[in-house]
Amino acid sequence: MSEELLLTHCSPTLAGIKTGNLLNCNYSSLQELNTSLEKWNEILSKKGLCVESLRYKNSVALLYIYRPKLLIKDFQNADAHQLLTHLGYNTQTFDDCIKKLKDRLKGNPMFPHEIGLFLGYPPEDVKGFITNKAKKAKYIGCWKVYGNLDNALKTFDKFKKCTATYKKKYAHGTPIEMLAVAT
Repeated sequence: MSEELLLTHCSPTLAGIKTGNLLNCNYSSLQELNTSLEKWNEILSKKGLCVESLRYKNSVALLYIYRPKLLIKDFQNADAHQLLTHLGYNTQTFDDCIKKLKDRLKGNPMFPHEIGLFLGYPPEDVKGFITNKAKKAKYIGCWKVYGNLDNALKTFDKFKKCTATYKKKYAHGTPIEMLAVAT
């Protein structure tokens, strides 16, 4: 995974203002993927971040970059907890939830819609997406909005500004290790 790819897709997570991000990366082998994961976890774990492969298929890995502390907090939300429990997740530990998500990704050609909860999306929007079968959204930005549009628009703007700032700082020589915020 290149640093530019990480910044383009994960700056809000690196900054500690978003729970997680997903990105696809090409790897020539599982060994190359595992070496890359070890390297990134060594760098980012010091800042409270984890990098995991959720799926590896046809030389493409779906990577999940996230903050466990924020994920735990997100799963304590009553609506998130109820939705995940209803779908068979054991929300007592985030490790169990990630394991279940990996299983659901393997057995489903489509993304399991609850994945939004792993990315820090508002539970009302994830539930709205599932209930409305991805239709009738109030707005489409970083995710489809079914709930509080004003809050979502502010969040989208914050994410956009964060990414632009991080890319600019990186272009001026600030390394990823310095851009990632400790939480």
